[in-house]
Amino acid sequence: MIDDQLATGTSPIHGLDARCRLAACLLLSVVAALAQNQQTALVILAAGLLLTALSGASFGAVLRRAAAINVFILFLWLFVPLSTPGVPLWQGFGLTISRQGVSLAWLVTLKANAVFFCVLSLLATIPAPALGRAMTALGVPAKFSFLFVFTYRYLHVIAEEYDRLVTAARLRGFVPATDGRTYRTYAALVAMVLVRSYDRSQRVYQAMLLRGFTGLFPCLNRFRAGRRDMLFLLAAGAVAGLAAFLEVRARSGNV
Repeated sequence: MIDDQLATGTSPIHGLDARCRLAACLLLSVVAALAQNQQTALVILAAGLLLTALSGASFGAVLRRAAAINVFILFLWLFVPLSTPGVPLWQGFGLTISRQGVSLAWLVTLKANAVFFCVLSLLATIPAPALGRAMTALGVPAKFSFLFVFTYRYLHVIAEEYDRLVTAARLRGFVPATDGRTYRTYAALVAMVLVRSYDRSQRVYQAMLLRGFTGLFPCLNRFRAGRRDMLFLLAAGAVAGLAAFLEVRARSGNV
């Protein structure tokens, strides 16, 4: 099941307009992703940490998600310093750790965590249906928004279907092992999940047509951006602008 416990709350971040949060997240994340200077990434990371604190997310939930991201970053630290040419910091056992490699790994770590905390605080706090409507309101094609919302909804259904099939197999004495029978059983389980998912999608589509679906989801909850939302968006734009200024200055200084 998808863990969406951060989508509900009464924090200052939860009270902001979903469109403003999405736009702010895009601004900050794009600047962080394009950064080639550590100061730029640090500015966005500091903003992401502040927003995460304001979102009221529990320390345990943030730590679990941050650990999942940084496990992949750890592999970069194992290989990038050794494979990047440059000024040696350490040599031994036929290996060389370069200053440029360490700097590059540190920059990637800052950028990844900066984007992570911005997404965690600004997007994970938006329920999936509201996020789909916010994307449409900001100009994302409606079909893409529908695909996002339906994917989110039916991932739960597919997971439940898979759990039922696995339970049925275990009740019939199936015990996983590293043999051909186990591989064939899991292949059959995946095939049955796909077949049943396709059948369910046809039934859902027919039910939507019978209810008069014309390509738009009617919604009673309208977005209303107030002064606080505009101030937040301006503040996010100012932070992104400051980070971009630091990036441009650093690049011009290196020319």
